[in-house]
Amino acid sequence: MKQKLSIFLPVLGIATFALLLAQINSCTAPRVPVQYPFDTLYSNTDKNGHALALEFKRGKEHNHPLMAIWVTDTSGNYIETLFIAESIGKGYFDRADKSTGKWLEGFIRRPAALPVWAHSRNVQEADGLYIPTPETAMPDAITGATPPNNFVLFAKTSDKSLTVFDVYFEINQTWDWNEYWTNNKFPGDEEYKTSCQPALIYKARIDAENTNRVYKLEIYGRGHHNGSTGEIFYDLETLSTAKQIAESIHLKVIGR
Repeated sequence: MKQKLSIFLPVLGIATFALLLAQINSCTAPRVPVQYPFDTLYSNTDKNGHALALEFKRGKEHNHPLMAIWVTDTSGNYIETLFIAESIGKGYFDRADKSTGKWLEGFIRRPAALPVWAHSRNVQEADGLYIPTPETAMPDAITGATPPNNFVLFAKTSDKSLTVFDVYFEINQTWDWNEYWTNNKFPGDEEYKTSCQPALIYKARIDAENTNRVYKLEIYGRGHHNGSTGEIFYDLETLSTAKQIAESIHLKVIGR
């Protein structure tokens, strides 16, 4: 379900969040229709955990990125995925095959796209990769097309007992070479060429009992250049336009 909704988390009042919480619980439009500049996404709305609202504002280098949003405990142990780009979560890309001279859609997997999410999830397929196959696709409830605009994701966690946790946001887009991450930096590494600048990781620690605070997800690190590991690297000075895919990412707990 997707609607137009107006939200800028840092300045929203309690009454507005009460309305939004009612909306996520019912997955219906508000009684008074209001047009706003953000697309709205829903994920895991049938769960019984903490209700979250995550606001993403696109940056000036935003150009059809792939993204994953997931929860870990404070030790970094994977808990659950809140959102994963459909092409990664289901292994199906609009531009998968160019053998005929033009791009055709089809099944293909890109381990370099969102490697930290993939390895954090830690589900290894028969071919050794940590990203889903079409046969082991992620559920519809947490997958979706990459939003082309600013957006707000309304999501619920599965477990209310975990009150302090980390939210990770991984984002990557191809064809973003720079002076360091050049197209011949790793000759013969075809997976690297599908990523260019590596995936960028944002992170915030969330206290679900504090429903008054707005959390800003800060740049935390980057992923492996070809996705062969889930290690997070911190040499961020080599990244340039990748840091401008997102202008800002904020999160607020809107219900317990």
